[in-house]
Amino acid sequence: MTQIKKRCVIYPKDVQNITGRSERYGHSLLGKIKVVNGKEPYQFVTLHEFAEFSGIPIQQVESYIY
Repeated sequence: MTQIKKRCVIYPKDVQNITGRSERYGHSLLGKIKVVNGKEPYQFVTLHEFAEFSGIPIQQVESYIY
């Protein structure tokens, strides 16, 4: 039985798929989320941080990722 790998981080392309906006917008939005959460530029944004910031329920975000 194969196991589906799940990930806990979100990328600009994911933001593009979720919002219908450009990938550039995804980069910008993730940058804003990092600032709000006090993260360094090299750190990742988690699905939960994105869901909380955007107001989109985590289950909906996960449905676009998996």
